[in-house]
Amino acid sequence: MAQQLICERLQPGELALDATAGNGHDTLFLAQIVGAEGRVIGLDVQAEAIAATRERTAEMPWVELHQTGHERVGEFIGAESEVKAAMFNLGYLPKADKSIITRPDTTLAALDALVERLAVGGIITIAVYTGHEGGPEEGAAVLEWAQGLDQTRYTAIEYRFLNQVNSPPSMIAIECKPTK
Repeated sequence: MAQQLICERLQPGELALDATAGNGHDTLFLAQIVGAEGRVIGLDVQAEAIAATRERTAEMPWVELHQTGHERVGEFIGAESEVKAAMFNLGYLPKADKSIITRPDTTLAALDALVERLAVGGIITIAVYTGHEGGPEEGAAVLEWAQGLDQTRYTAIEYRFLNQVNSPPSMIAIECKPTK
């Protein structure tokens, strides 16, 4: 669903962000859309995530990767730049140390910075995983944050499974509306 929403909005030559690079799948997806005329920024706190993403995007010099927390996103996006698409996958890196997780304070700081730099028609997708320690608290914090956005500037939508067991993920999408 996140990829579908992004495909409808992101164009070649634009700026995109993978706030949780992980194994590089979303970074690669974004890089393929924006192409060499665009720019993709990928962030992750774990060296193994950056290494995996670097390997996956090795032939794409328009991808820049930073081993750091997503709360520092504002440092890597120019003050005048507008992000057309950003992706978050909250939780932990699959097949890695499950004690290293995204946290509400850093995630909300990243979202605050991004929403102010989101281009009109741009989108932020947030895959929310709650089946691990700390996940339910982070999910609730992100949901509350999204519900508090100014409805005249943003549309906030939640997508979730209704017939799944064992803490299925949900997705929150934030779109920046045109100003009147």
